[in-house]
Amino acid sequence: MTKLDDSRKRINEIDKQMASLFEERLSVAKDIAEYKIQHGLPVLDKQREKELIEKNSSYITDQTIREYYINYLNNTLDISKKYQSRLMQGIKVAYSGVKGAFAHIAAKKMFPNATYVSFGDFSKAFNATVDGTCDVCVLPLENSYAGDVGLVMDLVFSGSLYLNQVYELEVIHNLLAKKGTNLKDIKTVISHPQALSQCNDYISQNNFKTMEAQNTAIAAKLVSEAKENSLAAIASSENAKLYNLEILQTKINTSNNNTTKFGAFSRCPNKTKPSGKTGENSMIMFTVKNEAGALAQTLNIIGCHKFNMKSLHSRPMKELMWQYYFYIELEGNINTENGEKMLEDMLAYCDKLKVVGTYLSNNK
Repeated sequence: MTKLDDSRKRINEIDKQMASLFEERLSVAKDIAEYKIQHGLPVLDKQREKELIEKNSSYITDQTIREYYINYLNNTLDISKKYQSRLMQGIKVAYSGVKGAFAHIAAKKMFPNATYVSFGDFSKAFNATVDGTCDVCVLPLENSYAGDVGLVMDLVFSGSLYLNQVYELEVIHNLLAKKGTNLKDIKTVISHPQALSQCNDYISQNNFKTMEAQNTAIAAKLVSEAKENSLAAIASSENAKLYNLEILQTKINTSNNNTTKFGAFSRCPNKTKPSGKTGENSMIMFTVKNEAGALAQTLNIIGCHKFNMKSLHSRPMKELMWQYYFYIELEGNINTENGEKMLEDMLAYCDKLKVVGTYLSNNK
């Protein structure tokens, strides 16, 4: 046997082992995909990929070979993501509105290979996930200009779903009208109440009357069906394409920094331990006992356990007049001994305490 034959035999043996390990690796990737479906998590995890490449490439001692090995790892991760995406194509994602609504756009960003199911309002999308009709629902949490979406937070407080992913979507509002329409023809604008609020200055400057719609996409649809040219919609550029409308003016937001946080909710909590990833946050909801200083004591406990509060909100409880529940977004992962002890200490002052979820905030 020549040296070449011997080398080829060794290559064949190595390839056989690699084929077996490759199959085993994708089998584990399948388990990960199933977990992501149950918990409403994205396929892509940039921080995890970066950590894996840095760690695994350090095993290679030859600098030149290490460069090729990094390429090999990138290709392997790409294959794994494609395999997971294929497995997750059957995932059903509920959202409120119609095709082209900002919630639909966010759902596509968070779950690129899913089946998207439209519902008429937040409650129907939420309950479709509760009863198993859909695997995940994507709902708006907060807008940087107009504030929190109270109806969604009420559903979260009283419901049984968990928040496992947050996506920040930049919102650019445009004035859409039927093709051939001039700006001077517009008398009335229609959109979701928050979109109208976010474009209030522009509306006032042009002396437009306003009409409310369930969401921006429905507003665009109504304009496309209108017989006259005096009605325009405030909506995204995607809706202009969907409903064959013309963009009369773009970026009519009062604020240039207009971002909406969308949350992905599922039936299972994501209880993974802290990873040190940037953007890892937690949300809790609670009511306090009717005792002097109960809220202050609760907030002190959070501070004593070294969790930074990114935001604190209150909402009225509909069934109890003049009583409120609170929800807080915390920096970091509370799935630790320290986090569990914090929750235990809070029970001394809280009537109800709910962990909404631990999640990563993805960039817009």
